[in-house]
Amino acid sequence: MNALFARLRSRRLTFTFTILATLSAGILLGSVMAHGVHGKESPANSSDATPLQIPNPVTLSTAFSQIAKEVGPAVVNINTESIPKANLRHRGPGSGDGQGQDNFQDFFNRFFGEPNGPGDQGDQGGQDMGPGGDDGGEGQGGGVRESLGSGFIVDPRGYIITNNHVIDKADKIFVRLATDPEGDPGRPATLIGTDKATDIAVIKIDAKNPLPTVKMGNSQSAQIGDWVLAVGSPFGLQQTVTAGIISSKNRSIEPGTSGEFQHFIQTDAAINPGNSGGPLVNMAGQVIGVNTAIYTQSAGNQGIGFAMPSNTVIDTYNQLIGPEHKVIRGSIGITFQPEQAMSSAVARVYGFKNGVIISSVQPGFPAAEAGLKPGDIITTIDGREIKNGDDLISDIAGRKPGSTAKIGYLRNGEHKTTTVTIADRAKMMAALSNGDQGSGPGGVSSSQGKLGMGVRDIPSDMASKLGISGGVLIDSIRPGSFADELQQLRPGQVILQVNRKPVANVSQFQSIVDALKPGDDIVFMVTDPRDKSHANTYVGGTMP
Repeated sequence: MNALFARLRSRRLTFTFTILATLSAGILLGSVMAHGVHGKESPANSSDATPLQIPNPVTLSTAFSQIAKEVGPAVVNINTESIPKANLRHRGPGSGDGQGQDNFQDFFNRFFGEPNGPGDQGDQGGQDMGPGGDDGGEGQGGGVRESLGSGFIVDPRGYIITNNHVIDKADKIFVRLATDPEGDPGRPATLIGTDKATDIAVIKIDAKNPLPTVKMGNSQSAQIGDWVLAVGSPFGLQQTVTAGIISSKNRSIEPGTSGEFQHFIQTDAAINPGNSGGPLVNMAGQVIGVNTAIYTQSAGNQGIGFAMPSNTVIDTYNQLIGPEHKVIRGSIGITFQPEQAMSSAVARVYGFKNGVIISSVQPGFPAAEAGLKPGDIITTIDGREIKNGDDLISDIAGRKPGSTAKIGYLRNGEHKTTTVTIADRAKMMAALSNGDQGSGPGGVSSSQGKLGMGVRDIPSDMASKLGISGGVLIDSIRPGSFADELQQLRPGQVILQVNRKPVANVSQFQSIVDALKPGDDIVFMVTDPRDKSHANTYVGGTMP
């Protein structure tokens, strides 16, 4: 038995020794292999590597770079300082600021807004591009607010074009030239004149020596698809150049009278906060527009920017540098319905293809004195055919108050002419803003009938305030009905005519409607007592 235990003990020691020997051999072998992988401790030999050399300059396409060199020296950075209006309240009346914004501005963003206005981020120093947003600011706790924009020199004596909204309500304006060092606050500038209708402003800096200038171009020659460059100071980064094409022309982006003189060049050249007021340049190095606004949902460039055409800018500039430093536009005292707001049924019923159908005539102004009436269709001015409302505005606005124009028009299908004396548009707008409003509903009513619209006789006091002798008041509109699908008809409006036939009361209205058959065109001439201008609107469709 003792011999057996001794034999087992001996084998156990042998087995243990064998395992230890095997592990030692493995460790030794791994060390040798690792040493071979890492190589020797001496540095690697790179004597066979060829050093790189900076090549000689290569001349590539020079169009963009050459234009940037030509235009760049005349493009400036604009800084403004405005004392927050809240700090001025103790100084007396007139210190309020801000203007109402319509729903359109919820998604259409201008680069700079009014200090402390909706969307203003000046107190936070942010770069918000919401409605009325700006490029940032200073003045924590009520200090001054700084705004950044662009402009360009058009006269070697220091005259500069920019946007009105860049310098609007600024207490101080500073201009930094392309040759001024970074961090330089800029040179003080004097405001020469502004025009809110086109969003153009002219400022001036003192110049000891002639300054570099841009070359102005003719925006009428610009075509969709042409290459353009936008030059400016986006986010304060001076002398930034972006490229793109003209993607559309004659683009209107604001409804109503606020957009009558704003018909933009649309471009996909990157335009961002700070580009506002800078030039849009064609491939001849000529300025064909002033970068003014962007259409964005992200507070930055999305490939849709807008520039005021140079032809409009030149005309505005020439008036702003004149003795009165303001733009005077002509008017004949009418309002009209934009052609895009009228259906084809209106044109068929009133019998015209080109021209402008008058919505209202302002009492005491040239159109009224010349005998023009709502429903007349202006077709010519001094023998020249009028294509649409934009054409009419451009022609009349460019005439001097006191001059005369021969108006050709249609009335009940008959061609007539009359001579009008051009008046000051600013006075006309002031007169329109003082209009009266109508009163509430009343009188005899009718059922909604086949139109899905209930009407009642217009109250006498409302008719008196509107200056009309008859009409019917829309009382109700049934959802999903023919009247509802026309969209432009609303309760509270007054129908004056149906298919060019005057409507004095509910009985006449019902008689006209009853005679209509499916497929017939029907056009309503309506006015809204709640609209101070009392302008007429023409709403039409085809009976189902």
